[in-house]
Amino acid sequence: MRILFITLIDLRSINDNDMYAALMREFVKRGHEMFIVSPYENTEKIENKLILENAKGSEIQSTILKVKTGSIQKTSSIKKGISTLLIEYQILAAIKKYFKHIKFDLVLYSTPPITIVKPISFIKKRDKAKTFLMLKDIFPQNAVDLEMLTTTGLKGIIYKMFRKKEKKLYRISDRIGCMSQANVDFLLKQNSEIPNDKVSICPNGIEVINNEVNEEKRIRLRKKYGLSLDKLVFVYGGNLGEPQGIPFIIKCLEHEKNNEKVEFLIVGSGTQYKKLQFYMEENKPSNAKLLSFIPKDEYDQLVSVCDVGLIFLDYRFTIPNFPSRLLAYMQSKLPVLAAIDRATDLGKVIEKGNFGFSCDSNSVQQFSEYVDRFTKLDNLKVLGENGYQYLLKHYTVSVVYDSIIKVL
Repeated sequence: MRILFITLIDLRSINDNDMYAALMREFVKRGHEMFIVSPYENTEKIENKLILENAKGSEIQSTILKVKTGSIQKTSSIKKGISTLLIEYQILAAIKKYFKHIKFDLVLYSTPPITIVKPISFIKKRDKAKTFLMLKDIFPQNAVDLEMLTTTGLKGIIYKMFRKKEKKLYRISDRIGCMSQANVDFLLKQNSEIPNDKVSICPNGIEVINNEVNEEKRIRLRKKYGLSLDKLVFVYGGNLGEPQGIPFIIKCLEHEKNNEKVEFLIVGSGTQYKKLQFYMEENKPSNAKLLSFIPKDEYDQLVSVCDVGLIFLDYRFTIPNFPSRLLAYMQSKLPVLAAIDRATDLGKVIEKGNFGFSCDSNSVQQFSEYVDRFTKLDNLKVLGENGYQYLLKHYTVSVVYDSIIKVL
C-alpha cells in the first residue's frame, strides 16, 4: 500500500529513534511505501520541504514532508491552542502542493491533535483511501479533567467547539485504535454513536534494542551524572507538564528527602519544569536530581543504569492514559512504580505482567510505602525481566503493525 502518516511529532528522518519512526520502518519492512507529514515549529526559519530517504535495511524510498507550523509542543496553552487550530489548514495546503499527483491507499494519524480533520477528509474523498486513527489522547476531556477547560461558561464554548471537532474526527475515521481496553471502553461509553466494531486495541510499541550496559559502563554513567553507586535509583524521564501532576511529585520528593537508601533522578522538560527547578534550588534535596533535555540515545543508556522506573499521572484524570515512557523502562529491564489515577488500566497491566507496583497519585504515603518496599526486594532483576518479556509479547512495532493491518 501507499500510506500517508500525519503526525505532530517533529520527525526528521524515518530512521529516528522514535516510536512513530520505528512503526513507519515496520511498514516499509513489510513492503509498503511511506509518506510522512511532520511539522517544523516556527522557531526555525525553514520553509516547507521534502526529505527523501531509505529506511535502514530497505531499498524502498520514503518521503517526509516538513510543514512549517506554529508552536505546539511544550509551549503556553494560548499559543498551543492557536497553533492547533491553524495546523490543519497548513498541512492541507502542503499536501495539495507537494502530493497532488500521489494517490494514497491508507491515511494513518494519531492524536493529539484532533484538529487535523480537513487533510484527512481531503485525502479520503480524493483517493478513496481508508483512514485509521491511533488514539493516544482524548481531548478536550483531558483539558476538562485538569481544569484548563470547563463544560460551561466562556471556556465551555471553547470546549464545545473542540468536542465537535473530536466527534468529526471519529466520524471520518474508518477504524480507531486505542492504547488499552480501558481506552476502548471509555471511548465507546462517551461516544455512543461509534459502532463497537469500529474500535480495537492498537497499543504503543517500540523497536526493541539491547541497551544493557556492563558494570564498568554503569559506574562511569552514574559518576557522570552524579548518581550514587550504592543507592537504589528511581528514574522518571519524559514530559513535565500538567498531566504529570508536578505538585504531587514535589510532595513525594519532599517526603523522601531524608531517605538515605534511595535517589531520585528526573529527566525531562515541559511547561511545569520550572516548578520542579524552583523546588530543587530552594530546598536542595540531597537525594534528588533534575536534568533537562539529553539526547535520546544517551537517555536510554542512562535509564539502563538506574534501578526503578517512575510514572506519574495526575489524579484528576477521568480519561485512561497509557504513557509510552513505560516501554523505555521495560526495554531497560527496570521494574516500575506508577503513581496513577483511577481511570487508567496501567496498574492492572503492571500487576498482570508482574513487573512492578502502582499506587494512587494523591497519596504520598502510598508512594513512600512502595519506595520502601522496593528497597527491601531482592528480586528486582526478576521483575525487570518480567517487564522485558511482557514488552516483547505486547508492545513491539510488529504487534502494532499487525493490530492495524488485521482490521483494515
